[in-house]
Amino acid sequence: MTVRVVVGTQWGDEGKGKITDLLAANTDIVVRYQGGNNAGHTVIVGQEVFKLHLIPSGILFPNTVCVIGNGVVVDPEVLLAEIEMLRGRGVQVSPDNLKISSAAHLILAKHKKHDQEQEAGRADGQKIGTTGRGIGPAYVDKIDRSGARLEIFLRQDAPPDEQLAGLRDKIAPYIIDSVKYLNEALAAGKNILLEGAQGTMLDVDHGTYPFVTSSNPTAGGACTGSGLGPTKIDEVWGVVKAYSTRVGAGPFPTELFDADGEYLRAAGAEFGTTTGRARRCGWFDAVVVKHAARVNGLTDLVITKLDVLDKLPKLKICTAYALDGQAVADLPTDLVLFSRAQPIYLEMDGWQKDTTQCRSFSELPSEALKYIAKLQEVVGVKITLVSTGPDRAQAIRRDI
Repeated sequence: MTVRVVVGTQWGDEGKGKITDLLAANTDIVVRYQGGNNAGHTVIVGQEVFKLHLIPSGILFPNTVCVIGNGVVVDPEVLLAEIEMLRGRGVQVSPDNLKISSAAHLILAKHKKHDQEQEAGRADGQKIGTTGRGIGPAYVDKIDRSGARLEIFLRQDAPPDEQLAGLRDKIAPYIIDSVKYLNEALAAGKNILLEGAQGTMLDVDHGTYPFVTSSNPTAGGACTGSGLGPTKIDEVWGVVKAYSTRVGAGPFPTELFDADGEYLRAAGAEFGTTTGRARRCGWFDAVVVKHAARVNGLTDLVITKLDVLDKLPKLKICTAYALDGQAVADLPTDLVLFSRAQPIYLEMDGWQKDTTQCRSFSELPSEALKYIAKLQEVVGVKITLVSTGPDRAQAIRRDI
């Protein structure tokens, strides 16, 4: 039995959905442990493209059980729409393979309204970049101890909200005591995969506060958001793009404003799954990823979108920052300082060869292997898997 956590090591959009999908093939249970429908995970199977916002990526495997954990905030109407979307495309979804924690909090209409009004009222340069889906206000009510949890659908008295009353019969069959279920499954020898949303740099404690999400996408959040204790975690896999992207405001030291940045956006199809917003693009930032490795206790690193770099003659890796006349190797915790950080780059040759058909490390161009080796060296975590395209088959597992 193995308990494995998959986390994003940048600002989200690293390709966690594909990696979770790959690992779910040999996993009994996949758990989403935080966030809400502000995240989007894309999984491509042959010619089919699935964009999921709440339901774990493992739902595409008929023998895998998916759990929405207690750390998630759930918009019930979005959840039901996603279930119907999957069923309409031939994916089996029932209480047998989808279970929702009774302790997960609800996103209500008032949360979405407040989220949108609050963002609209922020001055330019101070906007968080929220999706307006009500996630932040729902978490505020949770911490304020005034939120509503899914357990209200199991009570005999009517839900206090008309919006919810009509949904009881549709949602109640999926609701369980997820902490009991997961711990009993682990005791029975089941393999469990904990799937995070967003990324480390959007963590409310360890990210670029206040330009962050309202939960903990990090490995520690996997424990609180699932009810599995820290000693139960065996592996923590960090997913990282071969370059960097960010959506919304906030510091981004390696951001590119030139032709290379435009190339990365076009070649990588860097537009948000949830919002459709264009992502800001830049070179690989090893300072950021080292921070993520430290915060999450990474055991393995997965590189995605290596193929996006195929046509570039030169590549750059940020190994440190220049800040107030000094070289800084660690991530500044003060946002003001971080905003002034300038990248110090290591330049490498590109490979300018197609990697999308490579199925083993021996097939990769020598320059690509050097780039991967350098990323492993500067981050300090072994690279276990490299993705060279969006399809399931475009993944190379490293024999270590």
